[in-house]
Amino acid sequence: MLILRLELKRMLKARLTRVLLPLALLLSLLMAYLPVTFCYTSYTDPAGNEVQLTGLASAAYEKEQQAGASGSVTPERVRQAVETYQACLREYGVTESYDLPEGVYERDILPIAPLLHGVKEAFADPDTGMAPAIMEISPAEIDGYYAVCEARLASLMALEQPDSPAARRIAAEMYRQVTKPFTVYPGMSSTVMDYQNIMGFLVLLFCVVIAAPVFSSGYQSGADSILRCTRHGRACLGAAKAAAALLVSGAAFAICAAVYILASNSLFGWECAETSIQMVYSIVTLADMDVGQLQVLFAAAGLLSVLASVSFTLFLSSRCRSTAASLAAALIFSIAPAVISMTVPGPLSAWLCSILPAGGTSIQSSFLYALTDFRFLTAGSLAVWTPWAIIGFSAIEIPLFSLLSVRSYRRHTAG
Repeated sequence: MLILRLELKRMLKARLTRVLLPLALLLSLLMAYLPVTFCYTSYTDPAGNEVQLTGLASAAYEKEQQAGASGSVTPERVRQAVETYQACLREYGVTESYDLPEGVYERDILPIAPLLHGVKEAFADPDTGMAPAIMEISPAEIDGYYAVCEARLASLMALEQPDSPAARRIAAEMYRQVTKPFTVYPGMSSTVMDYQNIMGFLVLLFCVVIAAPVFSSGYQSGADSILRCTRHGRACLGAAKAAAALLVSGAAFAICAAVYILASNSLFGWECAETSIQMVYSIVTLADMDVGQLQVLFAAAGLLSVLASVSFTLFLSSRCRSTAASLAAALIFSIAPAVISMTVPGPLSAWLCSILPAGGTSIQSSFLYALTDFRFLTAGSLAVWTPWAIIGFSAIEIPLFSLLSVRSYRRHTAG
């Protein structure tokens, strides 16, 4: 325990740590605020003047206008919203809302817009996946709205997983367990989660940079040759170094994630966190949770991914004889999932991104995007939804690479 305390103190006093950890905290606050800057509203006031709002003023205006749409998304309310939309467009002789005269959309369509989310997707063509215009949907069909959504999921999975009956069966069962009717509290978009993902990736990179020199710096300076001559200079010291890196990285990510969630929800309103994720992402998203639960689950999955990445970085550090080599290798593996998701086709990409330690917080293929997608890892009759696979692999990699790093450090010989 004394060795662990000393290693923690040494790591926290390192110049790199003292720079990167406060920077990570500041970036968390910045990432929480940036989605606010994308808010923009333009409308015509009763006097005929054009008013343009940005930032929090725009978000507050839209929340006020859409307050009547808050609550349960029942088929009756969706049908009424569709009828209102269609009546408005017929009145002005247009087929799309962007063709409406100035100010009409803000007055008649904006207040019901949240209830229209997913309507076109639910009634998409089962063979092609092409969504119809809202004007082409019969309001009478919306009485069976959630049955239509289940049928849409079945057709979507037939397109996404044509060779895996197990994946289609699991997806259908998961969606049946999703709480319906959905709930919506306007004000928060998917951009908020995107920036939480970016925050997680940046913090992961900082933690990897902090962990990369843990073993290799001692090899490079020669200090390791002296330390391993002491009574506890091999396995015990190696375990303390690894534990200290994991504790510092885990605490840093947990604090940054908590700061992001608190700041973001305070800016947009805590009631927005009660919105069903189906009303933010696809209407047939498989997970049964609201935005607040998604934020917490994504933070937990990100924490596992960071710890797995740090464990792997420690293993690389225990094998490399210079800090530059261990840092370069660690950074390559940290960005590898983003590169793989853009270059490697289909199932192989899903497998690699799930297995790599940084896959849970990658820019292109993170746990967040896996949870709002419909990918499954399949092998014969086996099918595992990718978010659960990411969590499972990370949980295995943390102790595996931590033990391997200590074992490699204990057996290291100066050369």
